Amino acid sequence: MTTTTIILLLVSIFIAGGLSFYQYFYKVANKSKVIVLLAFLRFFSILGLFVLLINPIISRKSSEIVKTPLPIIIDNSSSIADLKANETALEVFKKLSENDALKQKYDLQTYQFDEDFASSDTIDFKGSQTNIDAVAKSLKNIYKNQTFPTVLITDGNQTSGEDYVFGFNPDNKVYPLVVGDTTTYLDLKVSQLNVNKYAFHKNKFPVEVFLNYAGTKSITANFKVFQGNSVFGEQTVSFSPNQKSVVLNVLLPADKVGLQIFKAAITSKEQEKNSYNNTKNFAVEVIDQKTEVALISAINHPDLGAIKRSIETNSQRKVTIFKPNEIKTLENYNVLILYQPTADFKSIFDINSKAKINTWIITGNNTDFGFLNQQQNSLSFKMSSQKEDYLSSFEPQFNLFAMDDIGFEQFPPLENAFGTIATNKNVNVLLSSKIRNIATNQPLMAFTENQGTRCAFLLGENIWKWRSKSFVDKKSFEEFDIFIDKTIQFLASNNARKSLVVNHERFYNSGEAIEITAEYFNKNYELDKKARLTISVTNTKTKESKKYDLLKTTNAFKTNLDGLSTGNYAFTVKELNSNSSYSSNFEVLDFDIEKQFVNPSLMKLRQLASQTKGNIYMPNQLETLVKQLLEDNNYKAIEKAIVTKTPLIDWIWLLILIVITLAAEWFIRKYNGML
Repeated sequence: MTTTTIILLLVSIFIAGGLSFYQYFYKVANKSKVIVLLAFLRFFSILGLFVLLINPIISRKSSEIVKTPLPIIIDNSSSIADLKANETALEVFKKLSENDALKQKYDLQTYQFDEDFASSDTIDFKGSQTNIDAVAKSLKNIYKNQTFPTVLITDGNQTSGEDYVFGFNPDNKVYPLVVGDTTTYLDLKVSQLNVNKYAFHKNKFPVEVFLNYAGTKSITANFKVFQGNSVFGEQTVSFSPNQKSVVLNVLLPADKVGLQIFKAAITSKEQEKNSYNNTKNFAVEVIDQKTEVALISAINHPDLGAIKRSIETNSQRKVTIFKPNEIKTLENYNVLILYQPTADFKSIFDINSKAKINTWIITGNNTDFGFLNQQQNSLSFKMSSQKEDYLSSFEPQFNLFAMDDIGFEQFPPLENAFGTIATNKNVNVLLSSKIRNIATNQPLMAFTENQGTRCAFLLGENIWKWRSKSFVDKKSFEEFDIFIDKTIQFLASNNARKSLVVNHERFYNSGEAIEITAEYFNKNYELDKKARLTISVTNTKTKESKKYDLLKTTNAFKTNLDGLSTGNYAFTVKELNSNSSYSSNFEVLDFDIEKQFVNPSLMKLRQLASQTKGNIYMPNQLETLVKQLLEDNNYKAIEKAIVTKTPLIDWIWLLILIVITLAAEWFIRKYNGML
C-alpha cells in the first residue's frame, strides 16, 4: 500500500469522526448509549464511502521458478510394432519421462502421435498413419515464442503430411531417438503406382510403377501384373548398389467392363525380411463407351457405307442400317441418323418424340423438305426442285466441341436442293455453304440443343466423296473419321442434369479415409440445403448393412465411412423428401501403408537433427542423450517475480455493510422518535 493511500485513509478517518461528532455530540446535552451507537453507525457509513472512493490496494511480491519445457514424444504408429521396436520405444520413453535429473532441470511433458498429435494416455502402437509433420505444427502452437529442446522417439517413416524435415522450428533443437533395426537388409518394394481411375473398354491403359531396392549387391528381379491368376504383364528388372530405383511403364488391356482389380508384384530369388511391400493392389473402372447407332434410309446410296465405315473405325461404335418400316423401337440405340427423310419416316419421328434420342439429319436430292419442316423447328427450309452443288466453308468460331479444319474448303461439293435455309435460335454452324465460291450465308452443317436433346444437320449428299478426298490428300482416312467420330460423340453425350449428384471413388485402401459427398438440386437446379440425405452401405459378402446420415457442409453433404473392413460394398444414397436415389459400389482394398518399411528412415532423421542443430541417438545411447540435455546451458530455469495486487476490502461486501449501517441508523432514529 502506498504512502498516499495511507494518508488518504487517515484523512478519511478524521473526516468521518469529525462529521459523526458534529452531528451527534456537538451541543448535545443527552449523550446516551443510543446517541453513541448512532454516532458509530454514521462514522462507519461515512468511512466506508471514503474507502470505496480510495479503493486501497495491497501489493504482494512472490517468486516462481519457470523451467524450460521438454516435450518427450513417442511414435504410436503400427510401423513401430512391425519393426519389432515397440518394447524398446516404451522402455526409453519411460526412462526419459521418469528421470529425476531431467525433472529437476526441465518441465517434462509427454505426448504421442500417429495420424494426430495427442497426450500420452494410452500407447498401443496401433496407429494406421504416421504424420510427423503434425508434431511440428502442434509444438509451434503449444509453445509459442519459447525456446526448448524436443526428444522424438520414432522410426522416422512418415506416411501422411508434408515433409517434416523443414517443419520444425530451426531455433529449437530436436533430438531424434531412432528405434528399429538400422541394419540394411535386402528389400524390394513397389513404392508407388500411378494409374488413371478410368479406362475405355477394348483399349489399353498405361500404368507407371516405381520400384525401389535396398541392398548391397546386384540382383535381378521379376515384375508382374496379375488379375486373379492371370498374368497381364511381366518384365525383368536389374538392381545394384548404384541402381536402386526403376520406373516401369506398362500397358494393360481393358478387356472387361466394370471395376477391375489388379496386383503389381516384384519377386526375386533372394530372401527378404519384409515381403509385404512387394505387392500393391490397384483398380481401374473400365467404361463401356459402346454407342449403338441406327442409320435409317429409304434409299440406297454410297453415303451409307461411307458413314458406317467411318463411324465403326472407333471400336466403341456400332452402326445398323434400317429401312424406315423395319424399325419398331428405338430403346436400344443411342444415336439416330436419318438419311434424306421423307413421309415414310413419320413413324420414326413419332417414336422419337417420346424417346428423345439425339438425331443426325442428312438431306439431299430425295429429301421431303415440307415434311421435314413439320417435324422440327430448328431450321426452316424453302427449297425448289432444282439441284445445286454446295461447297463448304469452315467456321472457326464454332465452340460446341473442339474441331480443327481438316481442309473442308478443298472437299468436293455436296448436292442439295436449291433454296433458302433459315436458322432459328440455338443453332451453331460448323460449316457454312458456298455456291461457286459465293457465300450463301446459310449453313451446310449445323448443331442444335434444345431442353437436353441434341440434333445435327448435314445439308447435302455425297459425303462419301469427302472421305475419298481426305484419303487421297492424307493417305489415310484418319482425319475424316475423327471428324465423324466427334459428331457422333457430341450426339451420344447426354447433358441432362441430375437432381442428386454423388461423388465417390471406386476403390479405397484400407486405413484411408472413405469419404462420400453428394449434392441435391431442386427443380430450378439450385443447391437445396434443406435436403435430407441418407446412405445405406452393405457388405456384398457378409450382407452386413449400416445406415448413416450425410451431414451438411458449406456446398455439399458429406459422410465418412472410416473403419470399413476389406471387401466389396454396395451403397445407396437417398434424398428422403423427394425419394431420389443413387446406387453404386466401391471396394476397400487390402493395403496397410505402415507395413511398407523394413528399416527406420535414418537419413531423414539425420537431416532433421542437422536442420535444428540437434543430434541423433540410438536407444543404447540414452545416457548420452540425458547428459547432453543436462549439460546444455542454453536451457536454464528462470526465476520470475510475481506481484499480486488485491483490494484491501472487497467492494461488494463493503457496499453491503454501508447499506446495513445506514438502514440500522434510520430504524434506530425512527424507533426513538428522532426523525
